[in-house]
Amino acid sequence: MNILISNDDGYLAPGVVALANALRPIAEIVVVSPDSNRSGSSNSLTLDRPLSVYRAENGFYFINGTPSDCVHIALTGGLSFKPDLVVSGINQGQNMGDDTLYSGTVAAATEGFLFGIPAIAFSQVEKGWAHLDSAARIAREVVERHFAKLPMPYLLNVNIPNLPYDELKGIKATRLGKRHQSEPVIKMLDPHGREIFWIGLAGKEKDAAEGTDFHAVANGFVSITPLRIDLTHAEQLDALKECLL
Repeated sequence: MNILISNDDGYLAPGVVALANALRPIAEIVVVSPDSNRSGSSNSLTLDRPLSVYRAENGFYFINGTPSDCVHIALTGGLSFKPDLVVSGINQGQNMGDDTLYSGTVAAATEGFLFGIPAIAFSQVEKGWAHLDSAARIAREVVERHFAKLPMPYLLNVNIPNLPYDELKGIKATRLGKRHQSEPVIKMLDPHGREIFWIGLAGKEKDAAEGTDFHAVANGFVSITPLRIDLTHAEQLDALKECLL
């Protein structure tokens, strides 16, 4: 198996190193990651400047762009082969519910999916890298499942509680939960007295019912949610057509 690995925390992040080490025994891997943390970059591509590709001492490639840039460049000219799988992560912090819209981790996997390649995004629920070895072991096990019964390509979003491996209760197939709206921005003054803003914290869980990713991880389970890209609100098409008569 040939696997392309990326992330949004940057090529030096412990999560991508752990993921590469976990998958190297079962696959030929290539790591192409941003040069620095690009959390919250979503599916953005850099179109206003050229991008450069560098190689680190550990063999990882890094790019001065977004996670989507990394996968896009790898798949459209950077690699001499088409990967069998695109894997993103392991992210420092959860990507659940509405977070997936903003996530650079999910975006890197999504870019692979858009090129017709199965893709999986991995995140730890809490920041700090606690029990990263456990998360890496789960990542390898998930990759080894192959998901042959899923239509190809598939796009999976995996969230792993920060628990020792033996304390994880299993893996559950879930749907995305929902959050309340984000907290207000934080206003401050820069050293010149100009007003600046920090984006506020994500909203609290609004829908964390049984069956959601929020509920699964809160109860010690690894959550796997299948994602899709079609944003068409199919249920509103007929009503829209009537509006246009």
